[in-house]
Amino acid sequence: MPAMSQQTEQCPRRNESPGQRLLQLWRQSHNKPFGKRIFSRIIGQMVPYSGSIKAVVETLEPGYAKISVADRRAIRNHLRSVHAVALINIGELVSGLAMLVGLPEGIRGIVTHLEADYHKKARGKLTAECRTDIPEVTEQAVEYPVEAHIFNADGQQVATVRAVWHLSR
Repeated sequence: MPAMSQQTEQCPRRNESPGQRLLQLWRQSHNKPFGKRIFSRIIGQMVPYSGSIKAVVETLEPGYAKISVADRRAIRNHLRSVHAVALINIGELVSGLAMLVGLPEGIRGIVTHLEADYHKKARGKLTAECRTDIPEVTEQAVEYPVEAHIFNADGQQVATVRAVWHLSR
């Protein structure tokens, strides 16, 4: 049986940023058969509410993420389009992935504000993208706004989601 100190070293601290571990897992898995889907399932297990949209991570690098989401009944509203809250969920997820994998170890982030503009009904397969700079976080916490864009299969923008990320040590 390993000593207690060895067990503690193997288990990540609750406050640690998962970003670098996620990026490492992405780099190991995305180009393997079913790697993107398996990675996306892991994200869904880590963040169960975001997992409910069943997004597939298509591209992930520090400061940039792209995900796709299939249109399915579970995320639709009574107007037969993707529900507004599902769109917010998609935007938060893609912004978080872009932000978190760029953060150095020891920096954590949490959303403190979300807002969205809905441009048209969202139907069919959706693609969400987020490109952001990664701010430097010192001893002072940072409130950092990030914007995500969601497009339909025709490339028309259906929503813009703005997330404010509270970044701290």
